[in-house]
Amino acid sequence: MAILLTSDTAPSTGSLIAMIVVYAVIFGAMYLFMFRPQRKEQKRVAAMIAAVEIGDYVLTNSGFYGSVIDITEDTVIVEFGNNRNCRIPMQKSAIAQIEKANGEQQ
Repeated sequence: MAILLTSDTAPSTGSLIAMIVVYAVIFGAMYLFMFRPQRKEQKRVAAMIAAVEIGDYVLTNSGFYGSVIDITEDTVIVEFGNNRNCRIPMQKSAIAQIEKANGEQQ
């Protein structure tokens, strides 16, 4: 009767440690495949936007190509078209791609 009253249903410390290791591996994989590349891309975009200079040709997120004619702290004035009368101020974060005046692309 005493044997029936004691049960071995409580998890052992070995299985608890194995479960913690599995969760650590899962979270480590999530970091390597999801969060790290995203941070790397954010750093690349921030460096690209910081390198904007007057005279650079830019592609905006809306798909327009233009030439940068003025830069302030967080905005740029971009000139679009051939008539040179279309000047639009926009945030630096709206720049998707930069082509330097010497042909180098970022």
